[in-house]
Amino acid sequence: MSVDEILDYDSAFEKYEPVLGFEVHVELNTKTKMFSSAPNAFGDDPNTNVNEVDLGLPGVLPVVNKAAVESSIKIGLALNCQIAETCRFARKNYFYPDTPKNFQTSQYDEPIAFDGHLDIELEDGEVFRVEIERAHMEEDAGKLTHMGGAAGRIQGADYSLVDYNRAGVPLVEIVTKPIVGAGKRAPELAKAYVAAVREIVKNLGVSDARMERGNVRCDANVSLKPIGQEKFGTRSETKNVNSLRAVEHAVRFEIQRHAAVLEAGEKVVQETRHWHEDTRTTTSGRPKSDADDYRYFPEPDLVPVVASREWVEELRATLPEPPAERRKRLKAAWAYSDLEFRDVVNAGVMDLIEETVAAGLKPAAARKWWMGEVVGRAKAAEVEPGELGITPAVLVEVAALVDGGKINNKMASQVLDGVLAGEGTPEEIVAARGLAVVSDDGPLLEAIDAALAAQPDVAEKIRGGKVQAIGAIVGGVMKATRGQADAGRVRELILEKLGVEG
Repeated sequence: MSVDEILDYDSAFEKYEPVLGFEVHVELNTKTKMFSSAPNAFGDDPNTNVNEVDLGLPGVLPVVNKAAVESSIKIGLALNCQIAETCRFARKNYFYPDTPKNFQTSQYDEPIAFDGHLDIELEDGEVFRVEIERAHMEEDAGKLTHMGGAAGRIQGADYSLVDYNRAGVPLVEIVTKPIVGAGKRAPELAKAYVAAVREIVKNLGVSDARMERGNVRCDANVSLKPIGQEKFGTRSETKNVNSLRAVEHAVRFEIQRHAAVLEAGEKVVQETRHWHEDTRTTTSGRPKSDADDYRYFPEPDLVPVVASREWVEELRATLPEPPAERRKRLKAAWAYSDLEFRDVVNAGVMDLIEETVAAGLKPAAARKWWMGEVVGRAKAAEVEPGELGITPAVLVEVAALVDGGKINNKMASQVLDGVLAGEGTPEEIVAARGLAVVSDDGPLLEAIDAALAAQPDVAEKIRGGKVQAIGAIVGGVMKATRGQADAGRVRELILEKLGVEG
């Protein structure tokens, strides 16, 4: 049987239940690297942010970055972890071109943080507790670029280029305990967990948390065990998945692949896997190493890190409000329903609404403008709402124009189009496009007379008490005035003209 064969997703759960585990790597945004004074910067020319420590040249000695240790402690605290009073670094030995020292300085049996948890809320409000085994400090490896191959991978490449700019960048690796009980929601939980970690480190200010840059990467471990069996199955580890959607899809695919292997009477191979976004499949990488294979031993060039209780408490006092608590507070303050608030969070506009409310707009109005006018435009442009070019200040100004009767909602949409086109401020766009609402009763009455004359049957219905039919007349007036009439005033004038009370 081909390893790429998969079983129907629902069928996989008739006999098996998944066991998950995640290793999330968070690059810290310190000014310098973990053990050297080389700059920690993204996007510079290859091999320009390196020094003799990063390259492992003879006779050099590493020095621990205190800011990186502080960031690591903050992450541990935010994950509800215990913080070790003392911990030490270890050498993880392996040979690969992106690791010039032939070992990675990491932590093994003495991590900086351990025994934590995160409560993960899914979209429908169900909560799963994910237990955190450890969060440990280490350094990142360099980056290989494989040249000549069709897929950018080492298979089929003619040669590879190595960039050591990333070598030595501070990392915190967050390792969960095995996660059991998610069932068919396992892929959804995987996505939500990584999203929660990303949100936490971004909220702490310790990482730029941009997954497309590799600031947050996930190794997703999946195994299946027969329902009711205590012993876990053999796991696979899909490496370096760098988007939330990919994490979800990779877990789903591996569940289906494992089930197909087991149903065929074969054994799952313990190995690493590569994720392919174009086909939404994984392919085999290399046999998965266990800890013994890395020959860990204490780093002889670094003394233990001592985190005094006073220092830990000082750092705890600097932590911002946890994202989950902030969401609860904002939901209550804004009086949004569960569905309304979930939509706001899922659309990525919660922070923007908070800024808009702070700038003076009421919560309901802020949600209406962001969800009704901005989110759709952002999706069409394939950018995040905050990157579109419409700011909270712009929406407050546009809303004030509508509330003041200068423009209506249809015109407001045109004003926002003008803002995105770089035509100026909302006020300038209203003036330049001639978008002001027609509030003079004279032109409105002329348009009303024409609309009534064109639809005498509707006029009779209104006179007969069917006031809801007025929409057809209002529509005719709006069309005649190119949408610039005040619909409320038009309705009032129609009723007055027909002698009907509204």
